[in-house]
Amino acid sequence: MSRLRLLFRSTSVRLSALYIILFSLCAAFLVVYVTAMSERILTQQVRESINQEAADIRAAYDRGGINLLLRTMERRARQPGANLYVIASPTGEMLAGNVASVEPGVLDQEGWTRMPFRYEPFTEQGPPRPHVATANVFFLDNGLRVMVGRDLGEPGRFRGIVRRALMVALAIMGLGALVIWFGIGRNALRRIDRMSAASTKIMAGDLSQRLPVGVSGDEFDRLSESLNAMLERIEKLNEGLRQVSDNIAHDLKTPLTRLRNKAADALDEDDGEVRRVALEGIISESDQLIRTFNALLMISRVEAGSIAAEMTPVDISAICADSAELYEPVAEEAGLSLVTEIEPGQAVQGNRELIGQAMFNLLDNAIKYAAEGEQDRPILMRLKRQGEELHLSVCDHGPGVPEDKRSEVVKRFVRLDESRSKPGTGLGLSLVEAVMELHGGRLELSQTNAGADVHPGLTATMVFPASARSM
Repeated sequence: MSRLRLLFRSTSVRLSALYIILFSLCAAFLVVYVTAMSERILTQQVRESINQEAADIRAAYDRGGINLLLRTMERRARQPGANLYVIASPTGEMLAGNVASVEPGVLDQEGWTRMPFRYEPFTEQGPPRPHVATANVFFLDNGLRVMVGRDLGEPGRFRGIVRRALMVALAIMGLGALVIWFGIGRNALRRIDRMSAASTKIMAGDLSQRLPVGVSGDEFDRLSESLNAMLERIEKLNEGLRQVSDNIAHDLKTPLTRLRNKAADALDEDDGEVRRVALEGIISESDQLIRTFNALLMISRVEAGSIAAEMTPVDISAICADSAELYEPVAEEAGLSLVTEIEPGQAVQGNRELIGQAMFNLLDNAIKYAAEGEQDRPILMRLKRQGEELHLSVCDHGPGVPEDKRSEVVKRFVRLDESRSKPGTGLGLSLVEAVMELHGGRLELSQTNAGADVHPGLTATMVFPASARSM
């Protein structure tokens, strides 16, 4: 009983019930309308038939008098499905015809009878039943009265057949609609129960759960797909938050401890020069911490999509050229060279600041980890269109990233240099991946020198989607 009440609380069941009610009203109106139209058409046909009969009989009287009139009526009365024929005296006494008697007063007025009247035939087959007819009465110039009528039993039977057929059809359609209604309602209820069970597990903390998606592609499936995408996003953000919390506790504990120790040493120092050097170290550590938190804030803003509305058409070729010009002195200072292969006039819909920051991060990583003194193996920045996509690659010849570690290095604070001998925060590739997700693209990591055991290098490629175009 509780499931039945729950079923009737379902929106789909209520809508189905409303549709059934509307369908029943429309079907009932259709029954009445078709029956009335059928009766009207039959009545019109009967009137036209009787008028034609009356005209023929009057014409026979005009041509041959009473004798031809009687012969014509007798011949017509013997035909199957004949009309009703009566000849009466001026006083209303029946003289001839194919009926035994008619209701009193029918022959008193000329023209169509106002209401159907009763009559009795000479012979009757089957069980007795009331006979009702309609007729047209006209007077001859000698005073005789002639009635031409039609039994209404046949139109009535036809009307009854039509009404019964429509009622049976209505009952069958109503029963089918009721079965479909309960079927849809039960199916919708089962799907909602599965969604509720999954939602209960999600609320209990299992963010890996997903709402069930069927194969019909209806509104429930579309809703489940949207909610699953939202859950996937929430799970990813929650995992990122957990990872950030763990990494902050691990990676920022050391610089904060070092900062605290330097401050304590500076307080204990009497030598002004030593104290100044200690304070400069504190400032340097503080700047590094600020850069780390700024990078975290930038990644959080990008992943939250709070700057997605700032998308505009940007000339990515120009951004690449500016980035290369800015980092070329930095590469030379590190004993490296920077080479560019940039297709001109390429543009994407995006955020210029974020794309530029992502390029800076890739160039900074390439210079930082490239093999020192490898002038014959320059760092390569390449911008090239491949089909409908635009590929921006930065290639170096450093130690590279093992294939099984490439999914890890894009996480926050993850660094393969466990000794932390290289400067950095481990947030560079995380920011690049977040920027590419915001732009509907992806970050791909591959080996620069395929199969090389020494200095395999790393190629980081920012792949922009099909919305990229030439200017």
